Amino acid sequence: MSVYKIIEIVGTSAKGWDDAARNAVETASKSLKDLRVAEITKLDMKLENGKVAAFRARVKLSFKYEE
Repeated sequence: MSVYKIIEIVGTSAKGWDDAARNAVETASKSLKDLRVAEITKLDMKLENGKVAAFRARVKLSFKYEE
């Protein structure tokens, strides 16, 4: 039997939402082991002076929980 923990993180990118989500997962994978599922829960943009400054992806990540 396995138990998984779920966390929520936000990735950003100047290129697009897919890149923002990828940045979130790749950064998290540097410190979290055994990532299993990534679910994009929200997409938004940071605006500056009426223009898109950054794309943001809110991502839920699950990984195996070990005591």
